[in-house]
Amino acid sequence: MRPPPSLVVPLGLDSCRALMAYDDDARALITALKNRGHRALVTEMANRLAPLVPAGPSFTVTWAPTGSARRRHRGFDQAELLARAVARRRSLRCQPLLHRLPGPPQAGQSRSDRRLNPAFRAKGSIPWRVLLIDDVATTGATLVAAARVLRAAGCGEVHGLVVARAG
Repeated sequence: MRPPPSLVVPLGLDSCRALMAYDDDARALITALKNRGHRALVTEMANRLAPLVPAGPSFTVTWAPTGSARRRHRGFDQAELLARAVARRRSLRCQPLLHRLPGPPQAGQSRSDRRLNPAFRAKGSIPWRVLLIDDVATTGATLVAAARVLRAAGCGEVHGLVVARAG
């Protein structure tokens, strides 16, 4: 496991931390979770992510939801599993704050196409301080889109936390 690259914080986020670099090892780990149903990996990932939660006042933890077709196919949303597990370890509230609108999956998209997707809609009352969890940040487009919607709905701070980050 290589440490994540040091990159600029994606637009709209106050901070963004990653557990590891998105290399072949990280890709294999995340693929095992997402596409092979190895949900037991969530425990280890959450144990390692929990110490990376920024200090300060309490967060409401949420996630960048996967598309409904992918969720139905897999039977779960890996980002939700990670968010709920991290929240439990840090004794933080966790709730769904975003709904993903229909559109193509990010995987397999070009860098420029990733920036055009995905689209989200805010759900319910949005708290002031949010920790947004996702599995991978390649271009940061998902985090940027989610942060934009959260801020437009009244969120004052959005901090990102991902398992792996591309360099």
